[in-house]
Amino acid sequence: GDSKFNGWKLWNLALEGITSFSTFPLRIWTYIGLAVAGVAFLYGAWIIFDTLAFGNAVRGYPSLLVSILFLGGIQLIGIGVLGEYIGRIYIETKARPKYILKGKNSVK
Repeated sequence: GDSKFNGWKLWNLALEGITSFSTFPLRIWTYIGLAVAGVAFLYGAWIIFDTLAFGNAVRGYPSLLVSILFLGGIQLIGIGVLGEYIGRIYIETKARPKYILKGKNSVK
């Protein structure tokens, strides 16, 4: 027979499978936040080095960009940690068994 699942239903099934059995999608936001905060920190260090070593004046936009990126990265880290915590609570409340045996007499 022909499948009744179209592309959209397959996409929703894949998304449900990824998000229902793992907290990894929530952990991604923590990693993105770490990357953004790290880039902001490195850019801020470069601005300080450029000012001290070469005497270039610091305009307002680079320091504003560093501040916004760093605080945004910290917020993403917080959202990722909080989301993973809530995700683990959700998985724990489902009370799924850790292992599923094939049959009643499969273990001897």
